[in-house]
Amino acid sequence: MTERGAEPPAERLLIMRHGEAAPGAPDAERALTARGEREAERMGRWLASRTDLDATRLRLVASPYRRARQTAAWIAAPLGLEVETLALITPDAPPGTVIDWLLDEPGDRPLLLVSHMPLVAALTGLLVEGRAECGPGFVTAAVAELEAEVRAAGCARLRRLVSPADINDQEVS
Repeated sequence: MTERGAEPPAERLLIMRHGEAAPGAPDAERALTARGEREAERMGRWLASRTDLDATRLRLVASPYRRARQTAAWIAAPLGLEVETLALITPDAPPGTVIDWLLDEPGDRPLLLVSHMPLVAALTGLLVEGRAECGPGFVTAAVAELEAEVRAAGCARLRRLVSPADINDQEVS
């Protein structure tokens, strides 16, 4: 029970673009390159090293596309997590549909979505600014970390946007 007038605690929502993928067809079967695997592995070690993120409670959800599932597997390994797949977080999915899903899901633990451009940018823009076209650019394997009491349009705060290049070696050892 919260104190009268106090806001409920904010939960973390992390939105990640998959690591670098090789070209090919069909799009859903494109695999990570060696660089993409290194990017994902680095981000997984960084997330596991974070003392401010309760990784034991983290829920990891990935697009069913191969490159996103591969990225999620690299994230899951150092954290000891299982990966769920969610069909509605593919590259061209409407961000409003994802927000509807988020609103129906329990917000009692941190959530990491592994997906694709342009969805990751549009979803971040919609959650933070209330407008999908206001989302930040995501390099491969970048993670946007948001906080929100309610995972709805315009209700989140962008805490940070981190790419593999932003992390120094001391942070992931």
